[in-house]
Amino acid sequence: MNAARSVSTLAAVLLTLVVLPTSVTGSAVVLPHIGAETGASLDALQWVVHAYNLTFACFMLACGSLADLIGRRRVFLVGAVVFASASVASAVATDIHLLDAARGIAGAGAAALLTSGSSLVATSFEGAARTRAFAAVGIATGSGLALGAMLAGVLADTSGWRSFFAAHALLMLPVLCAVPAMRESRGSSATGVDWPGTAAFVGGTFLLMLGVVEGPQWGWGSPGVLGLLAGAALLLVLFALVERRRRDPMLDLGLLRNAKFVALCSIPVVATLSFVILLPLLPNYLLVANRSTSREAGSTMLLMTLPILVAPLLAGRLIRWGVSTRAVFAASLLCLTAGTGWLAAVLHPGIGVAELAGPLIALGVGLGLNFGLVDGAALAAVDVEKTGTAAGLLNTVRLGSEALAIAAAGSALVNLTQQSLGRGLWQLPAYRGTPEELANDVNAGDLAGPMSALPADVQQRFFAFVADGFTDSWQVLLWTCAAICALLSAAIAVVLREPEVAPEVAAAR
Repeated sequence: MNAARSVSTLAAVLLTLVVLPTSVTGSAVVLPHIGAETGASLDALQWVVHAYNLTFACFMLACGSLADLIGRRRVFLVGAVVFASASVASAVATDIHLLDAARGIAGAGAAALLTSGSSLVATSFEGAARTRAFAAVGIATGSGLALGAMLAGVLADTSGWRSFFAAHALLMLPVLCAVPAMRESRGSSATGVDWPGTAAFVGGTFLLMLGVVEGPQWGWGSPGVLGLLAGAALLLVLFALVERRRRDPMLDLGLLRNAKFVALCSIPVVATLSFVILLPLLPNYLLVANRSTSREAGSTMLLMTLPILVAPLLAGRLIRWGVSTRAVFAASLLCLTAGTGWLAAVLHPGIGVAELAGPLIALGVGLGLNFGLVDGAALAAVDVEKTGTAAGLLNTVRLGSEALAIAAAGSALVNLTQQSLGRGLWQLPAYRGTPEELANDVNAGDLAGPMSALPADVQQRFFAFVADGFTDSWQVLLWTCAAICALLSAAIAVVLREPEVAPEVAAAR
């Protein structure tokens, strides 16, 4: 019976971990469909993705503490109910702001599911069985990342964008049915949820993302944007002060003095700036510059996401052959950085699958080589009694950098596209809109709307002008990201090359 209960728990968690990443990779693919139906502005449309990422990242630590305190099964149940309910609300929402709110609530539910689900697997298995269970967890997560964009494209093109969110709710039904069979467990050292720290962190991150998203719309020097950024800085400083004063902080900021740990935490940041930002943004480029359908754009993304399922096995094989973990990380960083630069070099309107295959596969291999490996190395770099808070800090850096980088990259593309189109739009007087309006449309994946209002004899010229300008903007973004990744990778390599310091020597220092 216990074995059956463990298998049921694992199956429910694995299904959950397939579903949750699809909300990240798939939501961006359905955005043009949402925009076409609701007529939403670009910034409101972007929050369909940003709201989910923000709450997912910000509530991870609070949900982990809550699961230890009141029970992991209970928090898992609450998370499943919240995620399913928010997915239903997303599927039936008729107002973009209600949809944004529903996606934010879904992100909070996802945080509860992820933190409690991992703990449930850890407490349901032991020894070799636990190792196999967590290997399955990695495969499930990778499958969600790999297939999310394609499935979203298929559903959006065949059944409409609402079916994508409705599918999430339906897939939560078997998860909910499995909850009664799960065994309850709690953390033996749970001391409570850091609500002041959580409030300051969520508030500060929200204001920072809102300021970044609204910058191109309101103007970076506008009082509104400056006020949002100042408020974000104030709340994040307050968060740091709260964590320093707590005896048992949810984020041990003292870990930032551990150079090796910080270097390992920076590897996911490189992955974010090279791989992750492409998940929600590259489909829009394909929709505009290649005139792809949502299904075609999602299928193209498989070039980048499918290697995630294979590369971790390659990393494990290399380590068994005697290759150092440091060398595997170096190969991962090289693939991520080179893949980004390679994509910048070959990108052009109408680019085919053959030209995209090289850089996208390189990016997928780069992420897959460190997928899961970086977690073990980072936790091994800290004292045993600090592994819990170290894991919390690592996941906060990973998810927080993803949320902020996606918002920043999206805003940068809007700014760059406005500038690029503004230099030549005067040569196409048939278009009655402004460069700002056109930049918003193309960054939402919609060029068909602006083109439909033009005379047939100028449509092809207009398309070529916009596609070239959009490509120029993408190339600036990609080269910038590649340069940042190269600098970060070099710094990481320098730190990881340092020899281990014996504990007694470190103490003497």
